[in-house]
Amino acid sequence: MSRGGEVVYIPDDSDFSSFRDQCESLEGWHCRYNKAGVTVWSQGQEESCTVQKIKTRISCKDVPAETLYDVLHDTRYRKKWDSNMIETYDIGRLTVNADVGYYSWKCPSPLKNRDFVTLRSWLPLGNDYMIINYSVKHPKYPPRKDFVRAVSLQTGYLIKANGDGACILYYLTQVDPRGSLPKWVVNRVSQFVAPKAMKKIYKAGLKYPEWKRRHDPGYKPWVYPEQNTLPSVSLAELSVQHADSLENIDETGLPEDHLSTSDHEA
Repeated sequence: MSRGGEVVYIPDDSDFSSFRDQCESLEGWHCRYNKAGVTVWSQGQEESCTVQKIKTRISCKDVPAETLYDVLHDTRYRKKWDSNMIETYDIGRLTVNADVGYYSWKCPSPLKNRDFVTLRSWLPLGNDYMIINYSVKHPKYPPRKDFVRAVSLQTGYLIKANGDGACILYYLTQVDPRGSLPKWVVNRVSQFVAPKAMKKIYKAGLKYPEWKRRHDPGYKPWVYPEQNTLPSVSLAELSVQHADSLENIDETGLPEDHLSTSDHEA
């Protein structure tokens, strides 16, 4: 997602517009799953040596767009609904609508657990919202020995208001989990995992208003930037995280049936 592949930058209106177009367009996308209000598409060949883009859409009744936007931002609440998460925290802020964060998640044995450091940016557009990220390197958060550092080439959400008190959620991702898993395995598992991940987010949206009433209801730094107490991060401190610069961990002994048990969402 980074321009020219080398320079870290904060996405602008054209990047958000391009992301929205990718979410809403069907051209070049192949439907892989369509059941119970959830649709999954992929772009590229499953057997390819590169990681596919995966796109998922779910219709969320009784969950307003702004509620789902809060759910996806609220790291304290994420601990409640994201059972695969090991740890997540914000590292620092870049602007009023961009920050750098860390996320790690559990993988099924014998895989090693994965983690990310990403630059995340968000944009409210009337009743619609977008959140996008890509992987960066931060000198104080290098790869750890107990995790495989994964790479988000582009990941994000588009939340569209859909009538009174309902919304449609799109999730688009292109992630290289690194290690030495064959890319076709990654592509197949991604398609399997996506519907479960979307249903989790939907359920989290239904329960969020009650939870937030009991947990600092006025605190939403993603809506009220003046509440943000994170230290400032300079773009100069960051560099683009390239997948080929990371150590390859051998996980070739993994049987395929193990891989379908994870339901990670980046």
